Amino acid sequence: MKRSLRILLIVLTVLVNIGCDQVSKKVVREKISYGESIRLLDSHLTVTKVENTGAFLSLGESLPPFLKQLLLLILPLIAISLGFAYLLVKFKTPRLFVIGACFVIGGGIGNMIDRMAYGSVTDFLHISFGIFQTGIFNMADVSVMLGAGFILLSSFLKTRKDENQLI
Repeated sequence: MKRSLRILLIVLTVLVNIGCDQVSKKVVREKISYGESIRLLDSHLTVTKVENTGAFLSLGESLPPFLKQLLLLILPLIAISLGFAYLLVKFKTPRLFVIGACFVIGGGIGNMIDRMAYGSVTDFLHISFGIFQTGIFNMADVSVMLGAGFILLSSFLKTRKDENQLI
């Protein structure tokens, strides 16, 4: 029963991440024109619709089509599948790591859905606080970054725990 609940929670966490990403992109696609900017939070947050045919910050945008498919769709699909399978069979994985991996997998799937359905990824969020500026990103990117942060924190906490046991 405990394993079934764990698997259900993993699947639900991944699906919620995909859902948040896809719903936000659908709203942006339907309500905002390409290149239109909407300033929010005293202009610290801007919603601007762009289509990204590359990866993070448009990296790989100019690659030949076969290489682009390999690097931006096939390899990520393999990595996400292996990561998801790992989560489903490894039951002694730290909870924070599992949550982080679910966020990374959900965000990765969200962007892969865009690539397969539209040939590009819809990005729309930009943050600006003085010298701190981001590129334009989406909710899948937020999921991936939060997930990576959870995984790093899990690793840090495990390392600290291991160090304390040695003392």
